[in-house]
Amino acid sequence: MIAHLSGTLLEKHVQRIVVDVGGVGYDVAVPLSTFYTVGEPGARVALRIHTHVREDQLQLFGFGTALELTLFERLNSVSGIGPKVALSVLSGIEPEQLVRAIRSGDVARLVKIPGVGKKTAERLVVELRDRLPEVAAAEPDAPAGGDELRADLLSALGNLGYQRATVEKTVDKVLEAADPRVFESVLRQVLRDLAR
Repeated sequence: MIAHLSGTLLEKHVQRIVVDVGGVGYDVAVPLSTFYTVGEPGARVALRIHTHVREDQLQLFGFGTALELTLFERLNSVSGIGPKVALSVLSGIEPEQLVRAIRSGDVARLVKIPGVGKKTAERLVVELRDRLPEVAAAEPDAPAGGDELRADLLSALGNLGYQRATVEKTVDKVLEAADPRVFESVLRQVLRDLAR
């Protein structure tokens, strides 16, 4: 079983990267939280890996932190949740927020995650409440100026290959619905909306 990969980032796509390790390219599925931290193609990356084996498929799931990997494996152990849903859950909420929502039984917060309905949220709380690691208290996000934040978001999305005309509506919608938050949090939400 592959447990760790360290190499050069060859390709980067939303929720999927290719890592060159000694001339071999490994296709690795990653949550958005890891996607944002791996850098750009050519960068050195080190990932914790969960190897998922089925009769017809070998799939690698990569994580930038031990918490992400632990949460993925715990989510994967819940009945009715496979690796793709577990990855989707981790892409829909910050790892620390997920732990707090499950520990506090916040079903309303969990059902806001794409792909998680009320029954699944309740199952997560029942099966995982006492099996998750402790996390530090969240630091409040620093607000950013609206116009400056919008310009930064459009610039970042342009660097990721998105056409400005196709993302402006999504950016504006997220900015209207969201409380002022740090750039990375808003960018993650925009990318989640664009991936739907």
